Amino acid sequence: MKGKDIILLSPAQRRAFETLLAGIAGSGVVHLKASEGSGRTTVLQKAQAAAGGILLGMRQFMCTLAGGPPFALEEAFLQMIEQALSTSDLVLVDDLHLITQVTQNCEYPRAYLLDAALIAITEEASGLGKKLVFASDADPPGPLARRAFSCEIGTFEPEDYRSLCEGADAQTQSRLDYDQIHRFAPALTAHQLRNAFGWLSRDENLDTATFIEYLRSHYMISNVAIEEVQRVRLSDLKGVDDVIRELETKIALPFENDALRRELGLKPKRGVLLAGPPGTGKTTIGRALAHRLKSKFFLIDGTMIAGTHGFYGRVARIFEDAKRNAPAIVFIDDADVIFEDEDNRGFYRYLLTILDGLESASTERVCVMMTAMHPGNLPAAMLRSGRVELWLETSLPDAEARSAILSERLANLPAPFREADVERVSTASHGLTGADLRNVVDDAKLLFASDRIHAKQPAEVEEYFLRAIETVRANRRKYSSSRPSKLGEPVQFGYSIEP
Repeated sequence: MKGKDIILLSPAQRRAFETLLAGIAGSGVVHLKASEGSGRTTVLQKAQAAAGGILLGMRQFMCTLAGGPPFALEEAFLQMIEQALSTSDLVLVDDLHLITQVTQNCEYPRAYLLDAALIAITEEASGLGKKLVFASDADPPGPLARRAFSCEIGTFEPEDYRSLCEGADAQTQSRLDYDQIHRFAPALTAHQLRNAFGWLSRDENLDTATFIEYLRSHYMISNVAIEEVQRVRLSDLKGVDDVIRELETKIALPFENDALRRELGLKPKRGVLLAGPPGTGKTTIGRALAHRLKSKFFLIDGTMIAGTHGFYGRVARIFEDAKRNAPAIVFIDDADVIFEDEDNRGFYRYLLTILDGLESASTERVCVMMTAMHPGNLPAAMLRSGRVELWLETSLPDAEARSAILSERLANLPAPFREADVERVSTASHGLTGADLRNVVDDAKLLFASDRIHAKQPAEVEEYFLRAIETVRANRRKYSSSRPSKLGEPVQFGYSIEP
């Protein structure tokens, strides 16, 4: 690594540094905006080395605060800067957002007092002919926004990634494709990049794939614990070949084929609706995508209830994480159930705003996929062209698909189940879903076990399946007769509860 006394700047940091110096030269107050981890403090240290002055941070603020009355945040802030101005013509203040986050809280008892302190200190500095620089990870408070020259550390590009992985020898640098690393994870911080390279640089065979896999396991985040999700692959799904083909082409391909995405400018579909009767594999498709995309998959489902405390904050965080991990999928399971409740109109409007915002360059690689049993329950505006770009339907499995599902489920079972007449059971199960067939197999095993434990003569194994099928049909009839009418009729998908 380079000597600790040398501060190296990436291209984006250097542009901000040069703009900051120009602002110091031409203005009395400057504000530097930079996201967390983008090198804000590094740029300030470089500016101090070039222009002189005193650099203040949270350590100095806390020391000043400790010496005064409790909770006197604004007074301590003012005192800290006044003391620095008494000995220097230039004062640089880092991490302003850590103070504004407290004073702008809705429960903070002294609202707007920090604004008064900022006005007082900027006017005092101006009267003394001295200069102030404030730095934060957000837009400046009103008094600074009206007075300050603004500059910002821009988003990192591949050359920033290359620069921030300092210390690499030429051979290692040549093995790393920083364009590909940046496309996989375009929102890494300087700390994350340097830490990743510091750890991986010990590997003499370090290459791009190894670097990306490290990033995936350490810095790519999802709200889904993959190890708790049933493992399933898209290729395992039966009877939905056309749906899988569309997902492979219009979602997975632009996510996974980096070369073609770069060459042709491919983007995954922005909005996808996966509609179909219950039990036809919609949620299972979500599980398959979760395993395939790993850290690129984010879930919103019934465990997150609109209107509850913190709901919108959690949803906003999911979309922010998805944007940082782009390309990524936000999977909204059972969206029609969420939106059928009139109390959830706020979430509907919120989601519309998010969907429309996904057209921007920073979010164009985020796909929102919704599942629905009854699309008619979704708000019409949600389905308009441009918001849902791909509409897919899962349907009841045909005879061939039912045979494939049953054969797969029976293959690892003991006799007599693995020897059952699959075609006979498949024919008898006409109109059942994949989930129904799973229940049929489970119920048939239970019926067989019941006869065994009661010392009854076992029937033909197919009879257990036929009895289980009739139980499933009976349950479906009961559900159909008791279901609230507002949920709509399943006939829109072309299936019946009768064989």
